[in-house]
Amino acid sequence: MTTEDRNRADARFNKAARSAHEAKTGKTDRDAALKAVTDNMAKLKALRLAREAAEPPRPAAAPKKARAKSKKSGEKAPALADWLAGQQSGGRRT
Repeated sequence: MTTEDRNRADARFNKAARSAHEAKTGKTDRDAALKAVTDNMAKLKALRLAREAAEPPRPAAAPKKARAKSKKSGEKAPALADWLAGQQSGGRRT
């Protein structure tokens, strides 16, 4: 084996070892970032729950009124041809 071959083999080995080390380091960085985000979320949730517990209860919202129907149950809608004619005479393009 020549020195050039040995140098290439060492470079390959070092590259593989370096990439494995970087992958392990990257994983620990991601884990640390995830832990920081999770801790921050837990802290904010605790603050929100404490704030909500301290404020007086909100009054119950009044029930919504039912919408009035635009047509009576016995009334029929105009025929499609009549409706289209009314739209065209009103300046709409249908």
